[in-house]
Amino acid sequence: MTSPNGSSSEELLPSTRRTLLHRIATAQAEGRTPSFVAAVQREGQPVWNGARSCVEGHDPDADTQYRIGSLTKTFTAVLVLRLRDEGILDLDDPLEKHLPGTGVGDVTVFQLLGHSGGLAAESPAPWWERTPGTVRPELADVLGAQPRTQSAGRVHHYSNPGYTLLGALVEAVRGASWDEVLRQELLEPLGMHRTTTQPVAPHAGGWAVHPWADVMLPEPAEDLGLMAPAGQLWSTAADLLRFAAFLTEGDEKVLSAESVREMRVPAASLPADDWGSAYGLGLQIVRRDGRTLIGHTGSLPGFLAALWICVEDDVAAVALTNATSGPLAAAVAADLVRIVADAEPRIPAPWRPLPEVDSELLALTGSWYWGTHAYVLKVVADRGVELQPLRGVGRGARFRSRPDGTWTGLDGYYAGETLRVVRNSDGAVDHLDLGSFVFTREPYDPGAAVPGGVDAEGWRGLAI
Repeated sequence: MTSPNGSSSEELLPSTRRTLLHRIATAQAEGRTPSFVAAVQREGQPVWNGARSCVEGHDPDADTQYRIGSLTKTFTAVLVLRLRDEGILDLDDPLEKHLPGTGVGDVTVFQLLGHSGGLAAESPAPWWERTPGTVRPELADVLGAQPRTQSAGRVHHYSNPGYTLLGALVEAVRGASWDEVLRQELLEPLGMHRTTTQPVAPHAGGWAVHPWADVMLPEPAEDLGLMAPAGQLWSTAADLLRFAAFLTEGDEKVLSAESVREMRVPAASLPADDWGSAYGLGLQIVRRDGRTLIGHTGSLPGFLAALWICVEDDVAAVALTNATSGPLAAAVAADLVRIVADAEPRIPAPWRPLPEVDSELLALTGSWYWGTHAYVLKVVADRGVELQPLRGVGRGARFRSRPDGTWTGLDGYYAGETLRVVRNSDGAVDHLDLGSFVFTREPYDPGAAVPGGVDAEGWRGLAI
């Protein structure tokens, strides 16, 4: 790892390290922020961190705490998904089933996680980010007299009170405070000992910088009370890189890789093919520089934060600053990912054969036809398969193996759908059934059970 001034680390080229340092130095100088700290991780290992400060000789480092605002929501989402994975709740459950009496109990857990519950963006006045949580001692105070702005399930509408409800849900089910559950079930298992609900030295102070003069004003750092699950946490660049590694690969001590991947899927319909941003389950999803980034941004008076991960390149970046406005941490963190991924592209792991061969599964590989559309089925690790159109046009998907000999679609049109092998009475493969669609070895194979049958005269030319 590098020193606070951005030097050292042989894992990145000197030119890359200097470009990273230049980016954050420019952000601090042009953005007029008291301090700025950033860090980069590649293939799960920290490879660089750097910082700038307005006080010479007092640069922060990767162990300095900053408030991370709405990045807290991702932590809360992980706790909720743990409850789902334990079978305690279902994401389609209405809130009322586990947390009665809120007045918005018909909203589902899934809708709250993805901000499609129709709830208001903020709690009623006074401004919750700059007032103590004691102002809102009950959930009714957080939700107010009109907690909804629209019907549930229609559109994505970001809601801070929605994550207050999720935090209350965790408390109700676990029988312990949100911060206690967070510490025991997430922070301690991941080794995130410098992520806390209250600041612990060394930590930065929050500042407001005057928009038209080079002067500053300290910002209050309030305990948000019931709003804590939406934005309370303090963390460090080093801890957030640990969290990035978890969000990339999962960790069985906290949440499986499969559940982490589920968090990265857009929870509401996308507006168009050229979408630039979406929201999963506690994770923001953005497209930048031809890449898809997952993570979250955060802001509270006096602080800006961002964590972005490019899973494909296996590069993550954190940007933290202690100013109410100024250099957008989100843009800087995205730029740090781009700098590393472009300058030093990921070197693929060596190709290796599968550890074992299943002759029956191997016999299913090769060409299949949905009507006259040509597809290819390939075998991948853990008895999984991929079914992709031969010419790149059509509905392809990856499938995860089930114990019963079928497969479940993981992405695209066939996400969640079942692929199964249909055999004749003698055990020979007749066709593949994918959500009722029939795939045969030949286009409209006359020997297979094709719905509607196949013309007995077969294929023909045009008689003139």
